[in-house]
This record gives sequence, C-alpha cells and structure tokens, in this order.
Amino acid sequence: MVYWQAGRRDARIKRDVGVFEVVAAMNLQDLRKRFEPLLRRAFHLYWRFARGMTLGVRAVVLDGDNRVFLVKHSYVAGWHLPGGGVEVGETFRDALTRELAEEGRIELAGEPVLHGVFLNRHVSRRDHVAVYLVRDFRQDRLPAPNREIVDCGFFKPGALPAETTEGTRLRIAEVLEGRTPMATWR
Repeated sequence: MVYWQAGRRDARIKRDVGVFEVVAAMNLQDLRKRFEPLLRRAFHLYWRFARGMTLGVRAVVLDGDNRVFLVKHSYVAGWHLPGGGVEVGETFRDALTRELAEEGRIELAGEPVLHGVFLNRHVSRRDHVAVYLVRDFRQDRLPAPNREIVDCGFFKPGALPAETTEGTRLRIAEVLEGRTPMATWR
C-alpha cells in the first residue's frame, strides 16, 4: 500500500500499488537525479542555437495569510516558485498567466508586480528569469498531481519544505523581509 500526496500536505489518497511499481518509481527518481544535470545541459545547448537567450517567469504568490505557493516538479529536484519559460511571441504577463494556471490553477485577479529580473547562471549564461509578486488571485482548488507537478501547496515562510531551492528561498526573503534583490538567481 502506498499513499500518494495529493496537492496538500495533509491530503492523501490511498492507492494499491505492487512492489514492482514502487521499485520502478524509485528507480525513475534515481535516474532523474543522476541524469538531471546532463539533461539540463542538453536542453540549454539546443535552446542556445534555437533561441539564443532563454527567458522565464516565476511568481511569489502570497495568500491572505502570507503563505507562499510552491510546486514540486517531476523532472527537477526541490520545491520551486511556480513559473516556466516565455515562448516566442509571448509577453511576460501572458507567460505568467499561463504558467500559474497550468501549475497551480491560479487565475490573476489583479496586476502582478515585477520584483526583479535575474540572471540564472546555474542553468545557463543565457537564462534570465523575471519574478513577479502576486497577491490578488483566485484559485478554486489545488490541482491534482500530474506528470509535470507532483505536489504543490501554500507554506508559511518559516516552515518551507526542506527541499526548497536556494534561489526560491532568496526570492521569498527578498519579498517578505525587504532584502535587496541580487542580480543573479542564487
């Protein structure tokens, strides 16, 4: 018997899973961790020639209790601010709207505030991320886990998951503690 995290820390769905499926899932996680740096380099090598520079958006989404919304992806380790790539012909606002809907069922109800634009050298010398502060939004419910987002939820800033990435922690501290933003992601 395995319990699957369903979008909230306290919500669990009981599933009957065979031993083979559990071992296969564990092996996939090990493979992902082992090959993640190689895959990241391969994607950015492709993007280097296909796009020249990569642009992304992320959001510090805060609810009425000042809890921050984070997501855990299936393809990269750690907890992150929701967001993703800006497609060709897409504005930052459009990309932010799309990514928040896809990753968190979050609909903007007001204008997001630009917190800063950061060079993400950890990913590539060509990767830049625009981070927005979002306080005015609607969310009908937390999304169910899927192939991209395996978990998500709102967390108190002092009780973030242990696997929250360094860059994510820095952006949250800048917004909530009034720290001066850095020029780089981390």
